[in-house]
Amino acid sequence: MLSYMQFQQLFEFKIGLLFKRQGLLSLKCMSTIQIQRATITDLASLQAIGRKTFVETFADSNSAENMNAYLAEGFSEEKLLAELQNENSQFYLACQENEVLGYLKVNIGVAQTENQDSDALEIERIYVLQKCHGKQVGKFLFEQALTIAKERKVPYIWLGVWEENPRAIRFYQKNGFVEFGEHLFQLGNDAQRDVLMKRNLWLDS
Repeated sequence: MLSYMQFQQLFEFKIGLLFKRQGLLSLKCMSTIQIQRATITDLASLQAIGRKTFVETFADSNSAENMNAYLAEGFSEEKLLAELQNENSQFYLACQENEVLGYLKVNIGVAQTENQDSDALEIERIYVLQKCHGKQVGKFLFEQALTIAKERKVPYIWLGVWEENPRAIRFYQKNGFVEFGEHLFQLGNDAQRDVLMKRNLWLDS
């Protein structure tokens, strides 16, 4: 006969399997994620998560030389500080138990990286640690961007995504984005094609 402790351990193990089979375990584990706006005091954390997620996402598909060039320039303290101080840009961190799991950057007005409508909103970056893929972190960050856009009553949100990043393209297609153009993204000495995608928010009303 099982002792009470053995029975409890067996019960918890079976419940764990049930959550896993139903795809609910990751949701349960991610329930304590907090989305918080980044400030100047978060510069070091923002730089660290920015560099780490960029490497995890793109290192396998690009040369070390081009990666190092972009990491040095794109995530320098000076550049991030200027972006944090820009009133037309906002950064948000996804945190759980004092660990930063990912981040979001949105731009409006003249801070947009393309000459879009002045009242549109750009999602410039959503990056999540590789170990958190499939655990709703990216979804929470996207929902934060959507909330900002709706509060500002912008007509649409848009973004650029590398044509060789099918995972990201599928994510945005699933969330109502459609392709409307392209632009070049300079990574070191490599000019890469980004697909421009947008979602009209008037369709949500």
